[in-house]
Amino acid sequence: MKLSPEILPEILPDIKEFTKEELTRWFQKKGIQPYRTTQIMRWIYLKQVDSFDEMTDISKNNRQLLSTNFSFSKPEKKQIESSVDGSKKYLFGLQDGNCIETVLIPEKNHYTLCISTQVGCAMGCRFCMTAQSGLIRNLTQAEIINQVLGTLKDITGKKRLTNIVLMGMGEPLANYENVIRAIHIFTDNDSGLQFSTRRVTLSTCGLIPRFDELGRDTKINLAISLNATDNPTRSMLMPINKKYPIEHLIDACARYQLAPRNKITFEYILIRDINDSIKDANRLAKLLRPVKAKINLIPFNEHPGSEFKCPDETVVLKFQEVLHQKSYTAIIRHSKGRDISAACGQLSAKNK
Repeated sequence: MKLSPEILPEILPDIKEFTKEELTRWFQKKGIQPYRTTQIMRWIYLKQVDSFDEMTDISKNNRQLLSTNFSFSKPEKKQIESSVDGSKKYLFGLQDGNCIETVLIPEKNHYTLCISTQVGCAMGCRFCMTAQSGLIRNLTQAEIINQVLGTLKDITGKKRLTNIVLMGMGEPLANYENVIRAIHIFTDNDSGLQFSTRRVTLSTCGLIPRFDELGRDTKINLAISLNATDNPTRSMLMPINKKYPIEHLIDACARYQLAPRNKITFEYILIRDINDSIKDANRLAKLLRPVKAKINLIPFNEHPGSEFKCPDETVVLKFQEVLHQKSYTAIIRHSKGRDISAACGQLSAKNK
């Protein structure tokens, strides 16, 4: 039996969907001192409580006010796959039944968390498994933040989570407002999650019209998913290149407002016999001359149904050597979690 609109339960707004300024204005209208906003946000983001009742330095009346006006979402961990290399892939369930993926990656002295910004993706990159599902919807501010909160409590030992990369499912710049609002929570040193802007990286396939806004609104790191050195190859791999070709992308990167001492990271997925030749390496070095650039070389992570293959290790090393000779910082980033559903979108697809 369907419920009529008159008897549908009221859905309260999630408190994690609001900025500090928005909550402060709401409290002021209720006659509550503005400093309570900082207290409440610290309970949510620094102490990572699971309910309003745990906010013990907030009066009982104010906790009741919060609980009758806001909901308090909790990330649902539907599945966790652990790799022998220490990586963990999380499948988070959303309230509408969709799922997203988040990957916790162990580094030498810290952890990096790779988070999603959309359910699916509309960009259609041929090497990406997420693209096969198409775009379902944008994630909300709270759904982006909950990926971080949902993994923090699983981290034990001396290593801390210090780095966040927006490189999971979806194109971050296609969900700009929610992504920026979440980033401001990540980097708020007073009442947010207190991540350094130098430790947060946004990866884009190249939605050039958003570059000026991004450089103005935040000073986090920018990474460009490039993957080819000529327009025909990049358009074949990444349809977005037909709208924003390589020369326009490089011009936009050259103009981008970088923080002092920062460089733009160019991600280059090496695919056998597609973009891994010495000629490609030389073209890449010439292409990036106008930009303050560093390069991540990523051997393709083969997955079931993929038409592409990973190059031999010797090919990858020769490609890197050409870039080193041209005075670039070029780091080989091997995919982690190869013994689990490592390809982005793979775990979500298996769940479906």
